[in-house]
Amino acid sequence: MARWAPGARGRLQAAALDLFVEQGYDETTVSQIAARAGVTDRTFFRHFSDKRESLFAGGDQLVDLFTGAVRRSAAHDPVDLAADALAASTEFFPQERREWSRTRTAVVLANPALAEREQLKMVTIAQALAQALRERGVPDPAATLLGRSTITVFQVAFERWILDDEDRPMADLLQDTLSALRQTLAPQH
Repeated sequence: MARWAPGARGRLQAAALDLFVEQGYDETTVSQIAARAGVTDRTFFRHFSDKRESLFAGGDQLVDLFTGAVRRSAAHDPVDLAADALAASTEFFPQERREWSRTRTAVVLANPALAEREQLKMVTIAQALAQALRERGVPDPAATLLGRSTITVFQVAFERWILDDEDRPMADLLQDTLSALRQTLAPQH
């Protein structure tokens, strides 16, 4: 096993996901993941604190994409700020990541502790997004409502993306979902 094999992090994530599908999350050990990836346990722990993190790594990057977009946006309208945050999040979900995301979601939903962790991640992103909106002058409760609503739009679009038979890009589904929310909230005359 190469001590510093290139791509070890990605190989570890792929090996973990494959093993979680094949034999179940609880039944899979770090040693099995490391062996499947062709690295040592020590290398695994250089990249992840535990096997759960092989599924959740990158969460900080996703938070940064959302909040950074709000902070850099030229928009002044709060909903436009949220739209910019949603657009920025697509960087994390290129089309070639769709199948991995689909499989990861199935593994997460099959394990209650992982599903809870996923929801905690979404709450954390919503809170960070609300804070970024406050920093841009959006008062509460609007900032909190918009932070949470933006994450709901993200979750609905993400679900559509992994289930979409038409293979549409995440960006298109985010725009469609945000438009649907805007239409839902528009005053009916």
